[in-house]
Amino acid sequence: MRDPDGLIARAGVRGDPDRDQHFLVDDRVLDRLPTYLESEAPRASDEASGDSPRAREIDADTSHLLEIGGGTGALTDRLLAVGDEVTVVERDRELAQFLREEFADEIDAGNLTVIEGDALQVDLPEFTASVSNLPYGVSSQIAFRLFPEKKPLVLMFQQEFAERMVAEPDTSEYGRLSVSSQHYADIELVESIPKEAFSPPPAVQSAVVRAIPREPDYAVEDEEFFLRFVKALFTQRRKTIRNAIRNTGHISGLSEPEAVVDAADEDVLRKRAGAMAPTEFAALAQLARDVGEPTDD
Repeated sequence: MRDPDGLIARAGVRGDPDRDQHFLVDDRVLDRLPTYLESEAPRASDEASGDSPRAREIDADTSHLLEIGGGTGALTDRLLAVGDEVTVVERDRELAQFLREEFADEIDAGNLTVIEGDALQVDLPEFTASVSNLPYGVSSQIAFRLFPEKKPLVLMFQQEFAERMVAEPDTSEYGRLSVSSQHYADIELVESIPKEAFSPPPAVQSAVVRAIPREPDYAVEDEEFFLRFVKALFTQRRKTIRNAIRNTGHISGLSEPEAVVDAADEDVLRKRAGAMAPTEFAALAQLARDVGEPTDD
């Protein structure tokens, strides 16, 4: 495997916090990231205890791996070792050019494609799984571009963001992000990453999240409206659902929020968004769509 510090030196660059550039340089973390595509991946705790994790078969389809934010290629190198084909998206022109030079042999062999551009705007290829150390400033937008693709994802986020993704109802971390993320996949926080694993160290600790796609255990007729409705109610999370529905018609797009209040169950109306399970949001969103006259229908 290529040495991450050597890659940075050959690229002649330094991470720039102002540009959301923090290069992952801890070899042990880099080596573990692709293993989280396995159902029983070896954990950092195994390594710390001195246990030798058994070799395991990778469960996810690794025929075409997608990496968002390739940087100097330390993770790219490890993905090439497990994937038949890798596509990396890098928005920094100099880094994209370095990747083309550093991995010229892999590109010539058809194993690697480098796309220069913004991951929120470029056309993404058909991929089978993604392992990425995301730029934190746009990590939410990128994640919600990837979730609808319904592919296994191993993504690096800020620790606080990751904890909100996996949070359960009636916890302080539970919110719109929890409901929206868990709508698409089973979400698991698989490892916390110290600041010192990066160059330069970011201001906050990081975490690795694994998302395995699955259908939710509730029916949603209009996914776009459901997600918008959840967003609306969480903007008033300290209010009862009754008042949140009334106060957020401009966000949810409901022309007749009062009709939803009149039709909804009183037990639900007394709750607050932070106590609502995803299934309850789904049922209420369907009712809102049926009687509240969304303006975009």
